[in-house]
Parts: sequence; C-alpha cells; structure tokens
Amino acid sequence: MKDTTLTDDTVATRPSPPTNKGRRFPITVLSPAEVRALIDNTPARSHSGVRMRALIGVLFGSALRIAEVLALTPADVQGREVLVQHGKGDKARTVGLDATGRDLLDRWMDRRAQLGLNGRHPIFATYSSHSFGKPLVQRDVRKALVRAADRAGITKRVHPHGLRHSLAYDLARTEPMHVVQGQLGHASLATTGRYLAHLGANDLVEAMSRRTW
Repeated sequence: MKDTTLTDDTVATRPSPPTNKGRRFPITVLSPAEVRALIDNTPARSHSGVRMRALIGVLFGSALRIAEVLALTPADVQGREVLVQHGKGDKARTVGLDATGRDLLDRWMDRRAQLGLNGRHPIFATYSSHSFGKPLVQRDVRKALVRAADRAGITKRVHPHGLRHSLAYDLARTEPMHVVQGQLGHASLATTGRYLAHLGANDLVEAMSRRTW
C-alpha cells in the first residue's frame, strides 16, 4: 500500500487556520465499519501510518475534539482514562477511551518511544529532525483524513469533528443520555439532546431514500 498518510514532510511547523474555517457543512456520521475501513486502509508499518491509525482510533474512540486530542500528553492517558486538561471553555474533564482506540494508541506509543519522543512531547508529535517533537497541525490532520477516505472508498465527507459525531450517535443507540453527555463534555443534557437530534436527521434521510411508491 502506498503511504500517503500524514508524513512529517507534510507537517507544518507552525499552526495554521483550518481550511474550512467559517464554512458550514451538512452533518455526516460514519458507521463503526466505515471507521474501521479508514484504519484498515492506512499503512500499518510506517511511522506516519501507525501514528495516523492511532489518531483515528482516539478521535473515534473518545469523541474528543481535534484540538483536545492534539494537546494530549502521555501523562494525560492512563489505561482507558483520558484527562482533557483544557476543554471547551477551558474546563478540564475525564473521559473514557474504548478498547480499540487504546490498542491503536499503544502501538503508536511503542513506536514514538523508539523514535525518541518522550513525556515532554505531545502524544501526536512530529519525529523528523527539522520539527522533532512539534504537535501536529489540525489542517494537516484534516487533509490526511480526506486521503484516508479516498483510499477506503468512502464518499461521505470525513473530518475530525465527524468522528466525534459518529461516536456520539453510536453511543446513543445503547447508552443512557448522561453517559453520552459526559463523554462529549456537554454542560447539560439539553445540549446533548439537541446535538443528537441533529445527528438523527441522517436516519430520516436514509429511511426516506429507501421508500418507493
């Protein structure tokens, strides 16, 4: 498989604004199978591939915002418990990371140690000599997810916040609302209810698209 993941050669050395800043797009939800396809179509041997697989795993396996994920340090993740030091509104919170996301992260943690990255560096840091230990840039992650979707043959719009939407929607099928609220870091159940109501529109569209008369 050709490695077109988020390589350090494509990583910016300073933050840049998101490509789609200020634009609004329809909400898209990926199924767990589609997220798995993203991971399966990302190289499993290269440094950048292992890092990208872990990044997808944490984004979907925790429903954290992209800024929260890129700010994580090794000390913030203990087992399947993740401490977000500075969430929305600069509030700290603790969330869970599912088993698949943790397994993918473990592989990157082993690899990053081999590369010389340590606890002072963000978990998702660069490793090349010209930008060693720098945090990844959101714009580069977004571009890498688009490339991963292309490799997986996924035609839906794939982006970091969409993975947050996707886990929220999947959790809501089986877990009580307060669990979803806590994982997303919402201040109230009402906020979570509105959030999930928007996501539920996908079911309506799919149901109507199957109708014939």
